[in-house]
Amino acid sequence: MIRHDYSRVDPKRRANIDHKKKQFAKAEFQQQNYEHRLNFYVLPPTLEITLEDFETWAINRLKVLSEIEACSFRNRSPEETAEYMKGILDKHLPLRSDSSRSASLQDERKKDHYSHFILRLAFSSTEDLRRRFSRLETMLFRLRFKSDDLVERQQFVKSLNLEWDEVKEDERRELKDELAAASGQKKGEEQEWFKVDWERVPELVEQRRVLLKRGKAYVPQREQMSLVVAEFTRKLDEALELTARALPRLDEDDRLAPILAHLSQSFTAPDAAYSTSDANIDGLSAITASSIDSLSQNFPLCMRNLHSNLRENSHLKHHGRLQYTLFLKGIGLSMDECLLFWRRSFKLMTDDKFQKEYKYNIRHSYGDVGGDANRRGRGYTPYSCQKILTEPLPGPGQTHGCPYRTFTPDNLLTMLQRVGVNERDVLKTVREDVGKQRYHVACNRVFEWSHKREIKKVRDEGSWGVADLDTIVHPNTYFKRSWLLKHLGEGNAGVVGGRGEKMEE
Repeated sequence: MIRHDYSRVDPKRRANIDHKKKQFAKAEFQQQNYEHRLNFYVLPPTLEITLEDFETWAINRLKVLSEIEACSFRNRSPEETAEYMKGILDKHLPLRSDSSRSASLQDERKKDHYSHFILRLAFSSTEDLRRRFSRLETMLFRLRFKSDDLVERQQFVKSLNLEWDEVKEDERRELKDELAAASGQKKGEEQEWFKVDWERVPELVEQRRVLLKRGKAYVPQREQMSLVVAEFTRKLDEALELTARALPRLDEDDRLAPILAHLSQSFTAPDAAYSTSDANIDGLSAITASSIDSLSQNFPLCMRNLHSNLRENSHLKHHGRLQYTLFLKGIGLSMDECLLFWRRSFKLMTDDKFQKEYKYNIRHSYGDVGGDANRRGRGYTPYSCQKILTEPLPGPGQTHGCPYRTFTPDNLLTMLQRVGVNERDVLKTVREDVGKQRYHVACNRVFEWSHKREIKKVRDEGSWGVADLDTIVHPNTYFKRSWLLKHLGEGNAGVVGGRGEKMEE
């Protein structure tokens, strides 16, 4: 009997078969050493990290990118953006220079490195996400480049080995007048020049800050930042395209897929976890059912819309009731007072109907009854802007959701005027924001206009830090900040407390 052993493969043939996998034959998972504060993110990280770090670091970076984008939408100058972002970066993504001699330098740079690649993976799936990610990462890199230590920055640029041709002395003499005219160089002023393909510095070409000759752009030394930033963008755009092509072939860990999906969804509006500290507002006495009407002046538009509909119709449908109940719970309304509030609001129905059809759901939201979601007796957490913006649109007769998203532009502006927003430029800009689906930016714009005097005061006095005035991404944060600003100087009001214990769903 002849035995055919098909399982055996000649070692030489196996080597030939696996030649495409040679790049993975000696995978090295080790700690990387970060010599420079700045990073072009050319090499992906290889060291294993925990799932908790994976998600937390990515969320921290997403917060930073979202704030940079908000600065752009609000037309802040580069100087204003740098000043505003300093506190945000120190809080969420610190990155100190070597001269600081900090013991956590490598940990900071590791977090920066990993968080970039995690978001790169999350935002490579569509052209719109790639373009937006590239633009914001470039803005972040520019901020850091400008603030970097001069010596360390030069060392970093030198390490890049960028293909720039230095303009020699004889060529500088030949083009002396043209170079001077292109750069506005003063007579007798000397500086180094580089020449690169003009496509690599479109920003400088557009602003006519370089000399174009024979397909080359002659760039003065002082414009080095534009050269480096343009190279950063070019490399990142190429890398994002490669990542997009690889995504369908990736055998993702099932644990990572929901995290990446959540991160990409967070680009619509950054997510924010609710904290129990949001219900503890210095200077605000215990909230009762009777005080909701007066406090509603400090509610965001989504909650004011629910409140006004409730008062007008003495009723809200299920999703509206749930969204509003959780918000009221989040500002500190107790379950007993919440039951009283809804019973008074539903004044057209009998006690028996309220007890049978509505009371249980309110108690369930507070965790007083129910199963798994309420196993710790806390109930559900108030909805963030992200959750509200990514839920299905409300149907006929429903009033939940975000008015900036669900209302027609004309109806939205009418409602804003009804609550006191009457400045034409603000209304015009809000309409533009909504047209570009920047709903949470429009909401923040209205908040800043409504509280402009108070915000100016706390900024002038320095009584609030930058992080206390960052972009609002949660209705309960809107209320807390609005109430504190409107009651400045009353006891402890106006002092923003730290974040407390987080509530879990």
